[in-house]
Amino acid sequence: MIAILTDLFLIRARVICLLLFVSVSVFPSSAHAFDILLGTEAPGSFSYFTGRMLCRMINSDVVDVNCKQAPALDDVHNLTNVQGGSLDLSLVDSRSLLDAVNKTGDFEFFDLNYENLRALAPLYDTPVTLVVRKDAGISSLGDLKGKRINAGYPQSPQSLAIKSLLKAKKWSRDDFSLVGALPPIKSQDTKAFCYGTIQAMVYVGLHPDFSLRRVLKTCNGELMSMDDRDIEKMVKADPAFWRVDLAAGTYPSHPEKIVTFGTRAMLVASSDLDKETVYKIIEVIDENKKRLIAAHSALALFSVDIARESASGIPLHPGAAMYFAEH
Repeated sequence: MIAILTDLFLIRARVICLLLFVSVSVFPSSAHAFDILLGTEAPGSFSYFTGRMLCRMINSDVVDVNCKQAPALDDVHNLTNVQGGSLDLSLVDSRSLLDAVNKTGDFEFFDLNYENLRALAPLYDTPVTLVVRKDAGISSLGDLKGKRINAGYPQSPQSLAIKSLLKAKKWSRDDFSLVGALPPIKSQDTKAFCYGTIQAMVYVGLHPDFSLRRVLKTCNGELMSMDDRDIEKMVKADPAFWRVDLAAGTYPSHPEKIVTFGTRAMLVASSDLDKETVYKIIEVIDENKKRLIAAHSALALFSVDIARESASGIPLHPGAAMYFAEH
């Protein structure tokens, strides 16, 4: 009986060894694959959606690399984890990226050095859009003075956009009859707009947006072009901003192009991430542009020419620089 059990054990051991040998022979790449972690904003955000797209493309097209998504609350968390090595890549806003490197804004009092951050490529614009009531007598940006505006809650994207706008125009809050601090949570800002409590507000986000389309249609609203000399100067002077044009017909009520400004979502990495891996990631993005555009029109931004010029003030990662030089 003992001899039979011993024989069965030896046969089982030989079969297991054979299966292990076959698996390593047939799938040799799995033995050498390594994980990369991609930081994004929380689930439900466009950053999360884009990160999921990127990881799918990397996993299907880059041999020996397994991309996993790591959602977080904000850019401060993601940039700090890229800086410290807990994340390999992250999608972050260009304003936050420059604040980290320059130790300004939310990073002013951080006892950390973010000089190891490297830019890979921009993936989409985040426009700042000015929405005004048609009955408010606002036909140009200069007409905004004296009106009732909403600036959003402190340090929100809306608040930072209004702050940048006031600085560009050399205005202060005293130049307005009311400066609200309503958040978009539960549509508090849009309800106040629809009731006429405020006459102007900014929307910071991607287009087209269903809720904004409803405001334009039912609440006497229209988008105000910010084709303004002061805004143009601000955009040229601040590497966090770019001019953004909303295409004609983005909303049925606006057959004309709308000129505005905004930030960009940048893919960043630590300088420690190897050049070959970054090169392959940029190659995958470049070769899958149609797939990105099919997923969402906002992801039509990427091109080699735009990527070359989109990291003012931030060093390019050597792997990205090598790809752009060859293409």
